[in-house]
Amino acid sequence: MIVVAIIGLMAAMGLPSMLRMVQKDGMRKAVSDVTELLGDVRANAILKGQTAEVSFHPADNRIDSSIGKSVTLPVGVAMEAIGINLMDFSEVEESHVRFFSNGTCDELTLVLHSGDDWRKITLEFSTSLANAEPLKR
Repeated sequence: MIVVAIIGLMAAMGLPSMLRMVQKDGMRKAVSDVTELLGDVRANAILKGQTAEVSFHPADNRIDSSIGKSVTLPVGVAMEAIGINLMDFSEVEESHVRFFSNGTCDELTLVLHSGDDWRKITLEFSTSLANAEPLKR
């Protein structure tokens, strides 16, 4: 009985940290949601054989798509920089990235910021594949 009680006590103490590890926090959730949205729009453009589009709304912390899916960034995460086809769209109310049926897209560099955490999400124009990496400041 004592061994079972000790095991139960250890499990109860470790459970909160395991749950935090499993749950996505703000920046991880934002990066995951954005890359998933970009991948879904890419796949839709290729499968349907028509151009699809993603719209960035930095003032609202929202990203919409022409396939009906959208992402709202968690509280505390902001779009710090938006570069499309080597042009800065950070101060623009709305900007667009197109995904083409041949698997290519407009070039994109999106920088997300939360506290001291900075992440860069890029789209490689010839494959439309999203890549996310931390930025060192």
